[in-house]
This record gives sequence, structure tokens and C-alpha cells, in this order.
Amino acid sequence: MPIKIPIDLPAYTVLSDENIFVMNIERAQTQDIRPLQIAVLNLMPIKIQSENQLLRYLSNTPLQVEITLLQTKTYTSQNTPIEHLKKFYKYFDEVKNKKFDGLIITGAPVETIEFEDVAYWNELEEIMEWSKKNVFSTLHICWGAQAALYYHHNISKKALKKKIFGVFQHRVNKINEDLTRGLDDIFYAPHSRHTTTSKEDIEKNENLEILSESEEAGLFIIATKDKRQIFITGHLEYDRDTLKSEYLRDINNGKDIDIPKNYFPKDDIKETPMVRWRGSANIVFGNWLNYCIYQNTPFKLENIE
Repeated sequence: MPIKIPIDLPAYTVLSDENIFVMNIERAQTQDIRPLQIAVLNLMPIKIQSENQLLRYLSNTPLQVEITLLQTKTYTSQNTPIEHLKKFYKYFDEVKNKKFDGLIITGAPVETIEFEDVAYWNELEEIMEWSKKNVFSTLHICWGAQAALYYHHNISKKALKKKIFGVFQHRVNKINEDLTRGLDDIFYAPHSRHTTTSKEDIEKNENLEILSESEEAGLFIIATKDKRQIFITGHLEYDRDTLKSEYLRDINNGKDIDIPKNYFPKDDIKETPMVRWRGSANIVFGNWLNYCIYQNTPFKLENIE
């Protein structure tokens, strides 16, 4: 089954051109099936790009998925047309009385700011608290993962001397876990962050498990034992050129930043970056939708608790 999104959302054309099966809402309404209700709290500055990336992997499943895009009310993106936000996004107040099978909380470029100093922190706290009883499984990405570990489990982020930036090898810690099922023993994933989470802090928490990590990049996939909360410290959803765009942006802003590791052939920025994480991204997002949500979520959304 396809992903269910408005036909005029930019991702509809992008994914259709990639031969990914997307279905407009009008056609989906004729099918006698309950789609998975997935909300995406998009905290990334360039929201259309982030939509395309996430919807690409949420669509690679036999399940029908209906997406609700969320934005914060306490901070409005300066890098996305306001018309797009008004047309396709909702505020939390509009959905807080609903329940969802899944929720994705994206990363955000605010790592160097204390959590409580982020403009929308109070609103994010409200959403994360709401997710505990109104969402069956929540997937947190990069800064979103660090924010959730801090809020739910009192685990603080730690500043790095140098940004973790590039594509890194990871290993699977538990090969029989549903979320990592099908991943190679060694697989690749992009990272782009100035902060990290201590392995020791995670291991002290009896409800958390480390499912994957990297010798260079540190912890990668962390989850509660019931998989109701997933924390991914990197960016499996990134496109081929996302790290390149971030690198050129920082260089143009006069920042001292290294070329992303293991990304450009021969570290030549004129070369086309190699994508080595697409298969792993398809597996992890597919496993989350299938094993962590579809196989366990109540058929009646109102029974989520």
C-alpha cells in the first residue's frame, strides 16, 4: 500500500517521479482499510526538504500510511514559504485531542543551545508529554532524540570538541531485535551534530537499550524495551546531497568545518557523493512502521494508552 498525502504537497511529485507509490487522499478514501496515522513534528528549518526525505522512507512499506504534518506555534520557520505552512501544516492544539499510531520528532539546528533556552521548548515538552499516552510509538531523530532522552529519562547531551560530520560505519548490537532486523552486521549512516549522548548514561537506565552504535560516531539507535520510544542520533533520512549542502552553507558562513568524512570520493567536493545508507534507512523505517507499530498498535486508535 502507498503513503497517503495531498496531491499538491511537493513530496507527491518528487516521490512519484522516483517511481514510489503515493496515493492522493481522494483515492485512498475509496479503500476499506485503516491506514496508520503518523504525525511528523518537523523542526528542521527547510521543511519541504525534510518532508521529502521522511516521506520517501515512510512510503516504502506495504502498509497504508496517512501523514499529519505539525509545526510549532511558538516559533515559525524562516526558511519555508508561509503559504506552504498554512496549507499543509497543523499546530499541536489542532490535534492534541487525537491519537496516533506513530509520531516522528525531527532534528533541529539548535544543539549548542541549552534545551530550556530553545524558543519552542515549553511547547515541545507539552508534545512529548502528550505522546506518552496518545502515540503508540515515537521516533526521535538527532536533536529530537537528545531532547527526548533529556525530557523522558533525564539524560543530558554532552558537547563535542569537534562536530561529528559525515557517513560512518555502525554495528548492530542485537541482531534479533525487531527494529534492526535485516540490517547488515556493519552498515552506514550519516551524522551531523555538535553534541553526543553518553553510553554510560544510557546503560544506567534499565528501560533503555542500545541497539546500534559506531566506534567513530558513538551511540546510534537507542530504544525503550517496549519500543514505544525510539531515539536515532543520526540522519538515515538524508538525501545524497544533504551533507554537501550543510558543508557549503557552513563554509559560506565562514565556519571552520572539516569535509564530511567518508562522503565525497577522495574527499573531492567536486565529486558526486556516494549513498551508502539508503538500504539501511529503508529497513529501519520499514521495521518501525511494521514491527514497532502495525503489529502491536490497537486497531481502534482510541485504545492507545
